[in-house]
Amino acid sequence: MDNFIVSARKYRPASFDTVVGQLAITSTLRNAIMNHQLAQAYLFAGPRGVGKTTCARIFAKTINCMNLQPNAEPCNECESCKAFNAGRSLNIHELDAASNNSVDDIRGLVDQVRILPQVGKYSVYIIDEVHMLSTSAFNAFLKTLEEPPAHAIFILATTEKHKILPTILSRCQIYDFNRMKVGDTVEHLKYIAAKEGIIADEAALDIIAQKADGAMRDALSIFDQVVSFCGRNLTYERVIENLNVMDYDYYFRLTDYFFNGKVPEALLLLNEIIEKGFDAGNLIAGLGKHFRDVLVAKDSATVQLLEVSATIKARYAEQAKVCTIDFLYEALKVIEQCEIQYKVRMEKRLCVEIAFIRLCQINELKKKSLRASEFFALLKIEGFTGKFGETVSKVPVAKAADTPKVQSSSPVRSRPISSFKIKDTYSQMLHEQPVVVREQQEEKHEKIVAREAINEAKVMAAFERYIIEYKPEQMVVIALKSHQPLVQGEQITILVDNQLQIDKLEGIKMHFHHSLMKFLNNGFIALNFDLFDVGVTTEAKRYYTSSEKFEHFVELNPVVNDLKQLFGLVLD
Repeated sequence: MDNFIVSARKYRPASFDTVVGQLAITSTLRNAIMNHQLAQAYLFAGPRGVGKTTCARIFAKTINCMNLQPNAEPCNECESCKAFNAGRSLNIHELDAASNNSVDDIRGLVDQVRILPQVGKYSVYIIDEVHMLSTSAFNAFLKTLEEPPAHAIFILATTEKHKILPTILSRCQIYDFNRMKVGDTVEHLKYIAAKEGIIADEAALDIIAQKADGAMRDALSIFDQVVSFCGRNLTYERVIENLNVMDYDYYFRLTDYFFNGKVPEALLLLNEIIEKGFDAGNLIAGLGKHFRDVLVAKDSATVQLLEVSATIKARYAEQAKVCTIDFLYEALKVIEQCEIQYKVRMEKRLCVEIAFIRLCQINELKKKSLRASEFFALLKIEGFTGKFGETVSKVPVAKAADTPKVQSSSPVRSRPISSFKIKDTYSQMLHEQPVVVREQQEEKHEKIVAREAINEAKVMAAFERYIIEYKPEQMVVIALKSHQPLVQGEQITILVDNQLQIDKLEGIKMHFHHSLMKFLNNGFIALNFDLFDVGVTTEAKRYYTSSEKFEHFVELNPVVNDLKQLFGLVLD
């Protein structure tokens, strides 16, 4: 039986041209070699399996090539290249800092640096996982790293650059390697599959690339695994079965159920997913990513951010046309809350089921909210006031020319809201034709040209009518009933007890002023507010006791006294 060589070793790049996904770094290293601008120390940092050690070996092989090609690639024919390819080169020294991280190990390396290379110009020392060195080992390495012999070049590789001492970082040229893109990984897997004579669906390779999470070495290991399971034909269904990965179809079906409010179907599909052995927590995380991808697919400018195959990208674009942005935003909020609660809840499945129900209710709740807003807008159109479901009054506002002489005791009849056939009018608004909400009656400032004479009695009657028709807040009612207004020609001065009442009246002054002109049939009225004890009466200003204040409130509203007796209140 022939010895099997894993794909990660068999297809390891041997030149800069074959390095995948690190074009900027390989181009920089090539230019440095061609321009003879080699540094004494390099630091290659980045995630696992992206080519740090591979690039270090290619760099070491290239700078020692005796017949360098014009594109800065090794010739593979000279003695140095042959020794490297056969794994017997004495110019390249690799040290695993994870197991050789003591001061003595570094001192041995420093002693070895003094030896000149046997073949080629440079001795290259590759220290992998350099962040595992102890602080003492780093300090012992500082002087040699800063001023090594002319023939020595150090290449440090690490996945955790933040753990390396700043004094080490300052002595190195730093190259940050990128995560492998899904597209680059898929293309490389296609190349290997073609070399091995394996038929592979692009969707299957896409699943492998996503499972690798940006690491080419992991992708090649997974590729070998699924080949062992599927044989020479890699299909999407067999790959997701072997890797225990959820099918994209589940996410698309669930999203359709959520958007259409199909709670039973969503819960049954959840049960099917759990019975197949998938973790509910991973399902919630996957749904969050799916909603994000659908949101990204709604705009042609951002659809390129999707790291999926062309077939799946087309499905995302199709579902993005159906789902609204508001739905996706709300769905992401529900998923975020579920992820937080999932970690602390004992009944984890119940937590997920509640999240599914909430997702199915997003559109339905939005429709109910829209109907409610349209309903209350209709109430304003019809002239209704008051809380929904209560008895409210509807008093038509007469035109200025038709305004009768109003007496302060004129009654206003009220009747339940249901007797106005709101249901029929509302149904007509929804189904027959769109309704443009008119401006509220109180916001229409019609020009009044009449000029009837006014007096205190007419003004007080207008106050009463304003209170009955527009139901202002209680503070305004008290202010209007506190004192007899002063009427001097067409100048009306409303007297109040404090500045707070003035502020309240100022807030409605424009609307109140126009209402008075309409009720009094006089478009030349001027309106002012003033404190009762300032410039209005000759009576000296004085402070009122608590008893006097209470008696005044009882006169305004006898219910105050009943409340005092009911709760046994005592005046301060």
